[in-house]
Amino acid sequence: MTIDASLDKRLNKIVRNHDRMRNNGVAHRVGRDCLIRSRARLIRPRFPVKGLFVIALLLLAFKALLFAQMGAGNYALKVEELRAGTVVEQAGAVLMQEEPVTVAVGGYLKQYFFQR
Repeated sequence: MTIDASLDKRLNKIVRNHDRMRNNGVAHRVGRDCLIRSRARLIRPRFPVKGLFVIALLLLAFKALLFAQMGAGNYALKVEELRAGTVVEQAGAVLMQEEPVTVAVGGYLKQYFFQR
C-alpha cells in the first residue's frame, strides 16, 4: 500500500462521515478530556414498531370486548356473515376470527362487566 492509497482511504472515510453529518444531523458530546466531539446522528428505523404493537393490542381488546358482549354463538354468526360478504368484509372476518387469547380475555371481561 502506498502513501497515496492510505491517504485516499482516510480522506474517503472523512468525506463519508461528513456526508452522514450533513444528511442526518450532528450530535455533540463532551469527552472525558472536556473536548466537544461532533458525530453523525444515528438514524432510527422509520417504521414505528411500538405503534404497530399498540394497534394490535387495541384490536385484540376490541375483539375481546365484542366477544364478551355478544357471546360465543352470536360472535361466530357475525364472523360467518362477514365471510360471506365482499372482499373487505372477508378481510375483516379474518381479523375478527376467534383466537384463544380473544376467548380468554373475553371470558374475563364477561365475568366482571357483562353479568346479567
